[in-house]
Amino acid sequence: MKQAHRTIPVSTHGPGLYEITDVLVRFLRDSGVRDGLVTCFIRHTSASLLIQENADPDVRRDLQDFFAHLARNGMNYRHTAEGPDDMPSHIRSALTQTSIAIPVTDGRAALGTWQGLYVFEHRDAPHSREVVLHVIGD
Repeated sequence: MKQAHRTIPVSTHGPGLYEITDVLVRFLRDSGVRDGLVTCFIRHTSASLLIQENADPDVRRDLQDFFAHLARNGMNYRHTAEGPDDMPSHIRSALTQTSIAIPVTDGRAALGTWQGLYVFEHRDAPHSREVVLHVIGD
C-alpha cells in the first residue's frame, strides 16, 4: 500500500471556477499509485471544490450566475466581518463541496470524458487558496 499527499496553492482573482485537473494528473503520476482513491480537500469556508464539465465555458459561467443569484450579496446578513460578500460565500460553499473523493485506476483519476476538477471561488477579491491532495492505494 502506498500513499502520498501534497498541498497545492491556487490563486484566484474573484468569483469563478478555476480548473486544477492538470495539477491532479501530475500529482497522481508522481505518486506512483496505480489503483486507489484520491481525496481532494479545500482548506477554506468561502470556496469549494467541484467536478464539472470542462468543455463548454458557458457551463461554468451559468453555475457562477446561478449561485450569485441564489446567495446574493447585499442581503441583511448578520455575519459581515470580512465584507458584504463574506456570508454569501459561506452559503455557496455550504451548498457545494469542500472534499471530493475520486477513484484512481491505472494511475489516473477516473474522471469522465468532459469532467474536470475545479476550485469554485466565491469571494469577490483575489485569494490564495490551498487544496490538499491525498492518494492511497497500490
